[in-house]
Amino acid sequence: MPVQPRIARVIGAVNIGSFRVSAMIVGVTDEGEMIVLGSNHRASQGVKRGYVTDMAAATYAVRDAIDRAENMVPGVHLSSVWIACSGAGLASTITPIEIDIGGRRIEEEDIEHLLVAARDSIEPDGRTVLHAQPACYFLDGADGIANPRGLHAERLGVDIHAMLADGAPIRNLTEAAQKAHLSVEAVVASPLATGLACLSEEERDLGVALVEFGAQVTNVSVYAAGMLVGLTGIQRGSADITDAIASAFGIRRFQAERLKCVNGSAIASPADHREMIAVAGPDDDASGPVARGADDKNRIPRAELISVITGELDVLMGEIARALEKMGFASGRGRKIVITGGGAELAGLADYAQAALGNPVRIGRPPQLRGLPEAHAVPGFATLAGLVLYAAEDPVDIRTVGSRFTPTTSIAGFAVIQRLWVAMKEYF
Repeated sequence: MPVQPRIARVIGAVNIGSFRVSAMIVGVTDEGEMIVLGSNHRASQGVKRGYVTDMAAATYAVRDAIDRAENMVPGVHLSSVWIACSGAGLASTITPIEIDIGGRRIEEEDIEHLLVAARDSIEPDGRTVLHAQPACYFLDGADGIANPRGLHAERLGVDIHAMLADGAPIRNLTEAAQKAHLSVEAVVASPLATGLACLSEEERDLGVALVEFGAQVTNVSVYAAGMLVGLTGIQRGSADITDAIASAFGIRRFQAERLKCVNGSAIASPADHREMIAVAGPDDDASGPVARGADDKNRIPRAELISVITGELDVLMGEIARALEKMGFASGRGRKIVITGGGAELAGLADYAQAALGNPVRIGRPPQLRGLPEAHAVPGFATLAGLVLYAAEDPVDIRTVGSRFTPTTSIAGFAVIQRLWVAMKEYF
């Protein structure tokens, strides 16, 4: 009988989405391997467009999702969780900071001094700082240095990546978990978690766009030089496609969702006009509504369904294209776009998006974590998987850095800011 690896640490994660609330329990072994112990989900309640709109309903959904995950792991009861946030007016900023070294070897205390200076430079403008992390270091003429210790330099600098959000929505998310008898380790911006799950280190370094196609929110983020350098939230998602189908055919939302998932596609074919698809499912009430334009068996042409879907996708892709253009992400230059989230499970979406946006497109899926159920190895659970990866990595936050130094430096001047823009132009 094989020896079971010893679990040194247990991580709990909850993704409170507008369509579903999902929870995952992961064990980290002494060797650092991650094993999914339990993973489950339920329909979302009390959440709209990424915001908590009914505290009691959201709390119940969080508790129920956690209970379902815990039931898969006898003897394990979570007391704390990491939470993903996809709404709340997320914004990404990068601030370069520099200090003088004077040509000597860089020591640990120099880096600590630099991070303290960076910590004091954060200006959230009344907003909540979710993360403030050193993205990469630079010294003299060299950029993109992961660890400057032991190197000689005249000046040492760091690019600080901060994620900001509106305070009240974050407090609502946190309170929904706390009322479900869970303490919150941290609220993590979903583009960071999802990027960790779906993007390779090389993609983040070369330059890539990540589109999180959620139920009611689509986040568009741009990575370059290993950093998240731009972020735009679009208040539109796959649930809007479902609503458009329900409205177009005069049917119930659950019927429209089933039609979208089972028979829908982003790509039309000549055979669609000849294919008739049943609106009602085998368990539906026979006295339910007959779809607008249906035949005597309550069937509609698949071509009409696809026409409604692509009409909604046209609008969304237009907004995505404008967001990418505003963030300086050029089309037609081979820059890759990765689409993930529950909406990315629509058949043919990658081909459709590639034609609409003019960039190579692939669908982003969670990594192959040991023990991950097959049903959760799909784009809709990428953020949840990324959340546990982020928690296991637990990156340094400069706000927790202590120091015996008194910071005497300030934000670097125009030359350093110019260095950042030159790097971005090189990628885009």
